[in-house]
Amino acid sequence: MSDATPLATAVEYSLRLRQEMARREPLPRPERTRVMVVANQKGGVGKTTTTVNLASTLAHHGQRVLVIDLDPQGNASTALGIEHRRGTPSSYDALVDGVPLAEIVQPSPESPNLLVAPATIDLAGAEIELVSVVARENRLRKAIHGFDRVFADGEDRLDYVFVDCPPSLGLLTLNALVAGDELLLPIQAEYYALEGVGQLMETVELVKANLNPGLEITTVLLTMYDARTRLSAGVAEEVRQHFGDRVLRTAIPRSVRVSEAPSYGQSVMTYDPASPGALSYLEAARELSSRGVRV
Repeated sequence: MSDATPLATAVEYSLRLRQEMARREPLPRPERTRVMVVANQKGGVGKTTTTVNLASTLAHHGQRVLVIDLDPQGNASTALGIEHRRGTPSSYDALVDGVPLAEIVQPSPESPNLLVAPATIDLAGAEIELVSVVARENRLRKAIHGFDRVFADGEDRLDYVFVDCPPSLGLLTLNALVAGDELLLPIQAEYYALEGVGQLMETVELVKANLNPGLEITTVLLTMYDARTRLSAGVAEEVRQHFGDRVLRTAIPRSVRVSEAPSYGQSVMTYDPASPGALSYLEAARELSSRGVRV
């Protein structure tokens, strides 16, 4: 529909989404828990938005999902309606004090299938506190593997664990990379999109060589895509040339509804399920689940 008017495109999006939401067919469960790290040290590229909306979409379609908020700002916790005031049991307690995740996670009002390990402002000092700790880069991996619903057998097993990282390559992000099996890389469809990605890829290679040989960049998602501009199309082409079939076919458009949803403690899937942003995340989630684990 390259010749369609914007209004016709919007109507088509709305109709397709209503059909999808009416079906609400469960997505295929992976064979084992997929631990996915959402990282990019460049700020403002949609890491938290992607984490929240993919997690919510998967949970609404029958998947059992855990979100671990590893950003001291706690934006993922806010967007999923989770209490994260100072003193709340959080990912800080798991990293610094070794508190089991089972004692930290909270159910999200988004879906009964969605659990969240919130972040508090205490995480801002975690990197300093962990400096003298033995095997400090393995703390999150130990916490995840110690959760009895991860890599378990039976219906109660978690299907996805998403780790939302801060916009840096510090010890918190390092813990996530050591803990994860897959890296999901959101890239903003704007100028300088690939700036800094090279440094992240170098970090990933170092982690693979020394700490976590199983880590792979499996998924790249274009965010804030504006189909009306040549810039977005050019960036998308450059990203696809660089990462190949690891780039999802679905790109997430700029959307006011996607930006508004966190202020109401919701994902866009519950805030405005008829918006183009919600449809795009639904399509991205379907594509992600159908790909399975890349080897």
